[in-house]
Amino acid sequence: MIHGKQETVHSYGWYLRQMIEQARHDGATPIVLSLIPRKIWDGNHIHRESYVDWARQAAQEEHAPFVNLNEIIAEQYEQMGPAAVEPMFADPHTHTSLAGAQLNAKCVVAGLKGLKHDPLKKYLSAEARGVNAWHAR
Repeated sequence: MIHGKQETVHSYGWYLRQMIEQARHDGATPIVLSLIPRKIWDGNHIHRESYVDWARQAAQEEHAPFVNLNEIIAEQYEQMGPAAVEPMFADPHTHTSLAGAQLNAKCVVAGLKGLKHDPLKKYLSAEARGVNAWHAR
């Protein structure tokens, strides 16, 4: 809304650092996950988002674990191919269907399991315990 008052807008990284700080202040252990990729194909590859680097940088600067969810999911999509990925979305390229959300959830678990120290390991469901850890190639 326009209120006629000046508003300061910060960078994406600034807001992430604020959330990390607030989580720690409240006694939580922050884990930064990158944004998921949209369904935008560059030939046979999913377009990687530039926001990943900002999220990674904020996590590094704040000494918080980082999960590159953009890369994990993009790799899954590329293995599946465009025809199999199509039903994973409820709209042209942004919002996933239930099947897409379920795949994304498995990718979150894979990313968490790939961390050096996964603080959520003891809370995983039986299904999540069966997901393999993701490690950057």
